[in-house]
Amino acid sequence: MREVILYPGEDGYWVVECPSLPGCVSQGKTKREAIKNIKEAISCYIHALEEDSIPVPKEKFAVSVVVV
Repeated sequence: MREVILYPGEDGYWVVECPSLPGCVSQGKTKREAIKNIKEAISCYIHALEEDSIPVPKEKFAVSVVVV
């Protein structure tokens, strides 16, 4: 299980990133497509780390919403 952040990009696509895996970012035309794409990106990212015998970062997150 990984935390992802989903937000609208400037070009009309949805951008999604996984903070616990630096540089693991994807996008999609819809939220559903963006989520599908980040799942694949996370899987490939972790597979590449394992192939190179690099430890996979643990997931650690806390979610807060701040109203200003």
